[in-house]
Amino acid sequence: MFRLFKHYVPHAVVWLALFEFAALLVSAEAAWQIYAHQMGFDPGPLPGRWVPIITFALANALAMIAVGMYGTEALRAMGFATARLLVAISLGVIFLSVLRFLLPDATLWRANSLYAMLLAIGALLLARLALTQSAGADAFRRRILVLGAGPRAARLKVLADAPGSGLSIVGFVAMRPSETAVPGALPRASVPSLADHAVALGAGEVVLAIEERRGALPLDDLLRVKTTGVHVNDMASFLERETGRVDLATTNPSFLIFSDGFSAGQRIAKVSKRLFDIVASLAVLLIGLPLILIAGIAVKLDSKGPIFYRQPRVGLFGQTYNIVKIRSMRTDAEAAGQAVWASENDPRVTRVGHIIRKLRIDELPQTWCVLKGEMSFVGPRPERPSFVEELTRALPYYAERHMVKPGLTGWAQINYPYGASVEDARVKLEYDLYYAKNYSPFLDLLILLQTVRVVLWPDGAR
Repeated sequence: MFRLFKHYVPHAVVWLALFEFAALLVSAEAAWQIYAHQMGFDPGPLPGRWVPIITFALANALAMIAVGMYGTEALRAMGFATARLLVAISLGVIFLSVLRFLLPDATLWRANSLYAMLLAIGALLLARLALTQSAGADAFRRRILVLGAGPRAARLKVLADAPGSGLSIVGFVAMRPSETAVPGALPRASVPSLADHAVALGAGEVVLAIEERRGALPLDDLLRVKTTGVHVNDMASFLERETGRVDLATTNPSFLIFSDGFSAGQRIAKVSKRLFDIVASLAVLLIGLPLILIAGIAVKLDSKGPIFYRQPRVGLFGQTYNIVKIRSMRTDAEAAGQAVWASENDPRVTRVGHIIRKLRIDELPQTWCVLKGEMSFVGPRPERPSFVEELTRALPYYAERHMVKPGLTGWAQINYPYGASVEDARVKLEYDLYYAKNYSPFLDLLILLQTVRVVLWPDGAR
């Protein structure tokens, strides 16, 4: 995997994205040449039009990321990828149309844009078709040798067998006789040299999935494996890289302390993040004001009670603040005086509430909290104090998610459906810890782009 600003991206995805970006550039240039030939004028040298060509490619590439074109399902299913591609190109054209009013010289002419769009759709569909035809070939999968044959190793087998996995486990070595969770694993005694075994299997990485390391960690063998050029990784780091989560079942305090990460508090990162929050929140409040007014009127006509409601949430360093949202539930939603988890098809949600929750319009007033500095655009979802107390008792490292500001959207929100239980909170905590540990402006940008996908295809919104 490539590591881009502390976030891991599969090699195949990076190369595909670069290839498709090149296809967008070629499509824009070909459109320019076709239009020049039709109208009978000299297209001129390429440097004179590189800005609109790059703008076309960049706008559509970002739109493709935003709608999930590089997600597992889009990489596996041609029909799914085609539908998302059409949405992405449409979003790209809309953005370029708006940009043309502001910077006319930075975009293609209208006829050029039409030709470029049609050429891009054809080129990108051909690229995806080639990928679909070759999907599943061993040449595109990373070969892994697992040391261990217990429950941890069995988890890796399930991960590798999942649809769309980029892993191919070439073998398991049982480091203790008691490890029997993976059938067919070779006993350690039958493998004279782990280094030679890894090389013979063509493994590119060895993963330690040992249940108990004391007395079972073959340091000399692992050193030889490392010197042969095969990467050696422990299970916690491997799962973090492959799943985008800090796996609580395999993580211990020493891993969090000695591994790299948790740099969101660095001065440059904090300043850049705060500047973005101020500019973006002002823009959203300005643009979203008509939506807030329309939604407020609809809420008032639909049910009795105030348009807005305030609710205490736990923010940075465990400090409590009040969020502001458009009311989407009845005023007696918690008549008993106790906090209640939201549920699917929650009967407390009003008719208008269902709509504004699906479209995320009820969240717009929270940008005021972002402007004030109590929240950020990107960060863990803020929870109510009573839920935080419950989850802190039930889940390890839950307090660490409060080391970064809560956000309107986050890594957990784009990767996991809305959860309403302690187990759901556990999974989302693993995503939140990954964000806090691997924060970078690049990851924030990726989350913001992917939020478009969540808004367009809302899964589990409550």
